[in-house]
Amino acid sequence: MIEIDALEVSHWVSRYLYPFARIAGLLMVMPLIGTRMVSQRIRLLLAVSFTLVIVPLLPPMPSVDAISVASLMIIAQQMLIGIAMGFAVEVLMQVFVLAGQLIAMQTGLGIATTVDPGHGASVVVISQWFLFMAGLVFLSLNGHLVLFEIVIDSFYTLPIGFDGFSAPEFGLLVEWTGWMFAAALVLAIPALAALLIVNLAFGVMTRAAPQLNIFALGFPVTMIVGLFIIYVNIGGMAQSFHSYLEVLFEFLKQLTRG
Repeated sequence: MIEIDALEVSHWVSRYLYPFARIAGLLMVMPLIGTRMVSQRIRLLLAVSFTLVIVPLLPPMPSVDAISVASLMIIAQQMLIGIAMGFAVEVLMQVFVLAGQLIAMQTGLGIATTVDPGHGASVVVISQWFLFMAGLVFLSLNGHLVLFEIVIDSFYTLPIGFDGFSAPEFGLLVEWTGWMFAAALVLAIPALAALLIVNLAFGVMTRAAPQLNIFALGFPVTMIVGLFIIYVNIGGMAQSFHSYLEVLFEFLKQLTRG
């Protein structure tokens, strides 16, 4: 008769529980999968399936009782690592949301808002359009596959144990949040510069012909010019997303000490 030790069962459970915590944290906040459009059951099923596939490829886990305070600390650290990685990807998507808001404010299109079904927040239509475009490009470039590859590598570069993120890693996350505003401004600068020229032209027209109703004329013209600028600049934004995606992957490797 085969006797099963309770400690061996505990170690077997923890071998699957710790990677599951990191993967579940990632899927909980990452774009597309972590939105409200994907139910919690589907995310749970994906996390369990992904865990069962990669656990045989992972290095040895720490020998800790699955039902203990130390085990809870490890689980919390692994969830924090996964959430931080998913947050970094979400910051990349919010770059286009912020860029759309900057352009919409200058073109007068900011009055057209809609509800983002993924987050339940009210955003301008241009930002929702940019976010939809970024999500399609992310999937078409197999960004999700590269992300999962980086997650698997993180179990080797940042192994499961009592050591989680240190102060430098949290500092990198803060710097990455600041990078979001700089990248959004870079995307919006061509449109903002073109609209500035249009506003300067309206200023010259007002000085040359004061009888013109600049408020009745400027608003529709600014909207039409803004839509044309977005149409011309949309291809460059897609190419910028490709370069930003490479920056994201390099940041994730640096975050996980890869």
